[in-house]
Amino acid sequence: MDAVVSPEVDELASALDPGEQCLDELLLGADQREDRAVMVLVGVDVEQPGVGGQRGSDRVDGPRFAALGEVRHGLQRKHPDTLSLPVKAYYHARAREYDDWWLQRGLYAERVRPDWLAERDRALAAVAALPPKRTLDVACGTGFVTRLLPGEVTGLDQSDAMIDVAREQTPGARYIQGDALALPFDDGSFERVFTSHFYGHLEDADRERFLAEARLVAPELVVLDAALHEGEPRAEWQERVLEDGSRWTVYKRFFTAEGLLAELGGGTVLHQGTWFVLVQA
Repeated sequence: MDAVVSPEVDELASALDPGEQCLDELLLGADQREDRAVMVLVGVDVEQPGVGGQRGSDRVDGPRFAALGEVRHGLQRKHPDTLSLPVKAYYHARAREYDDWWLQRGLYAERVRPDWLAERDRALAAVAALPPKRTLDVACGTGFVTRLLPGEVTGLDQSDAMIDVAREQTPGARYIQGDALALPFDDGSFERVFTSHFYGHLEDADRERFLAEARLVAPELVVLDAALHEGEPRAEWQERVLEDGSRWTVYKRFFTAEGLLAELGGGTVLHQGTWFVLVQA
């Protein structure tokens, strides 16, 4: 394939993995079969070699390019100014098997932990014991926790596949497909914003945007997320595997109840355990 204009691109430092380049745009046209031709248009920020072939730490801040799984599931559209594409695509693809984690079945069946299940039930009981309020469940997913929220509940998720599952098991709630970082509601539309295992996937800038949005639409925020275990890192990039064999990289943080409340501006600890934290800000 001949170039119309001779390329003038500096060679990458030899120590670098070309796969780690930051890809700002990815547009694909293909059907769902992996044995068909795929056309890819990519915008690439080419990294300049530094002294000794070292990469500047400010150049790459996480996986920003589409993984194979995103292409396989047809979720390669660019989403500017919203949650990162890999996170959106992963949870969309995981919709029909997400509750396997809550129920310790499927890929999780071999690591059933009685103490985890018992604490899960205590944490969910604390959610169900909240006073009834007009509640927005942000990143409601499959509705597994949404069904426990007392009062008039609206579930919001970016994935129509997740919402389809949520409507099946929690039909009493209202559902809207939308972006958690640009909530499509008027100020003061709700009495409470609730979110489960979503806040811990947000990097710094997205956390700030979510908290700003949540404060606009409701005076109360309740967060259920993963507890910080002894010896466990506070934040990490995790590889996740789905039943179809696709592999994904997901950012994940773990919290103490006090540390989470400090980020949210103070409040009340509703549950603190080995596996789960639940706080009300």
